[in-house]
Amino acid sequence: MINPTYENVHNGFKLNGFHLNREDLCRVAYSFIKEGEDFEKPVGDFILDWFDGKSYIEMHTSGSTGIPKIIRVEKQAMVNSALATGDFFELHAGNKALHCLPVKYVAGKMMLVRAMILGLDLEFVAPSSHPLRNVDGNFDFAAMVPLQAQNSLSDLHRIKKLIVGGAKINSALENQLIKLPTQVYETYGMTETISHIAAKSVGEKAFTVLPNVTISYDDQNCLVIHAPRINDDVIETNDIVELVNENQFIFLGRIDNVINSGGIKLLPEQIEEKLAGKIEPRYFISSKEDKELGEKVILVIEGDSFTVDTSIFDGLDKYEKPKEILFVPKFKETGNGKIIRKESLI
Repeated sequence: MINPTYENVHNGFKLNGFHLNREDLCRVAYSFIKEGEDFEKPVGDFILDWFDGKSYIEMHTSGSTGIPKIIRVEKQAMVNSALATGDFFELHAGNKALHCLPVKYVAGKMMLVRAMILGLDLEFVAPSSHPLRNVDGNFDFAAMVPLQAQNSLSDLHRIKKLIVGGAKINSALENQLIKLPTQVYETYGMTETISHIAAKSVGEKAFTVLPNVTISYDDQNCLVIHAPRINDDVIETNDIVELVNENQFIFLGRIDNVINSGGIKLLPEQIEEKLAGKIEPRYFISSKEDKELGEKVILVIEGDSFTVDTSIFDGLDKYEKPKEILFVPKFKETGNGKIIRKESLI
């Protein structure tokens, strides 16, 4: 079978109940741009960009770990990514899918590409923190960020397979998702990998890579991704991992977040995992300069200050225990909900 190309739209593709071909989609795009709601205008822009005759799309990185930048992504690579997702999650033409992510970002773009390439029946709704609130019916497939999944727990039984990405799922949410009849997967990826290149069922430790992706790590134990059908270059990440084999890895934390306290290297993400479910507002672990330790661990909590019961730190090792607690009125975050740690401390 010849692989589809970005110039084709699967004849099974539907958008909000209507079969649409390439010409129909372009008409819809003009309508979205001219008279659509705010969340529909980026959809119109993306559709016109997709069918503009160029072989690539330009898109912004999220900016969660550095300055946002524009990168050029090959459309055929996006098609290949969609096919890999279809294979991994066993998606088929005619499957009903929910699109509730902003199309401004790669995850939202890729949901649309998957639908056009795989022939999904796509219901497109305004991105919101409660995506299922005004939506009827059941779905075979959907993608959400953790906040959307958290706010939709009572409705998620209506989705057969749900992928959650954009930010890490904390263990408190994971424990709630495990109890659902829904097959829930946490995904791993970035703009440079065109959405996810790996996924794991909630409750599992190790991510498994999608078809035609292999992995290794560098001398700092940071993940290196080989995905020739998606990116010609080897992708070097800042994510510290434990490699299980060439197809599986365990995410430990980001190298740019590592805290060196008294010569002990600490990963904030691992401390945050130990505190999951013990602090109600959003929080993260960071550090401050310290004369004796070099860096001291601090706990940063979003919202008004309150007295923290220090017994929540009993499960932490000596060096992991925060030496200070800061309260920040509102965390800085990217458009897709990732907390920008350094900017939140300014």
